[in-house]
Amino acid sequence: MCTVVIEVDGTGARLLAVRDEDPLREWDALGEWWPERPGVIGIRDRRAGGAWLAVDPESRRLAVLLNRADVLDLPDELAVSRGTLALASVTGVSPTGSERMHGFNLLEVSPAGARVLSWDGTVLRETPVPAGVHMIAHSDLDDPETARIERWLPEFRAHPTREEDWPESWIRLLATTAELDPADDRAIIRDNRPYGYPTQSLLYCTASVGAEGVDVRDHGLPSPAHWG
Repeated sequence: MCTVVIEVDGTGARLLAVRDEDPLREWDALGEWWPERPGVIGIRDRRAGGAWLAVDPESRRLAVLLNRADVLDLPDELAVSRGTLALASVTGVSPTGSERMHGFNLLEVSPAGARVLSWDGTVLRETPVPAGVHMIAHSDLDDPETARIERWLPEFRAHPTREEDWPESWIRLLATTAELDPADDRAIIRDNRPYGYPTQSLLYCTASVGAEGVDVRDHGLPSPAHWG
């Protein structure tokens, strides 16, 4: 149930990505963790070895993985990890879908633009991200049925990243969203346990992607599902 806010324009894209994960599942902060992919950096999941967010500074590609519901009757022990998707994407290999992989949204960003690849276990769909500010979580881009998108997308659109104090303006707004109880369905800094998932918000990243290069920074929360 991660959340991404992204602005796309003619110069590139800027984004704010919040990661939700089981706090007991160990991970590594932004770094160059994959010797077989020199230069690629990302947030590594230690258990599966994959990445939630990955960046290739040389090609100026970035990818973020978000889970979504699927139609598969597939036990977790038989499923193929989705953690390879972001790593492959930033090296130029986009997913095609697999009957052994649970559902996902993969946000792909490059100087040429951005798109979301969505897999529901049967069909892989592509959604171009148009110019402007948008949000995505566990369903479709700008889904008005997702409470946090319905509540906060107008607020983020009122704080475009073209302001001089990017990314601080969006970070301040993220802090405002954290005034909600983390179990509130409108919350971005989340505690998903009341909804039957062990995941809680653990960190957020800010990133800009453009012809001049990629700048990405990670920020760990002081404790799961708490801003400060």
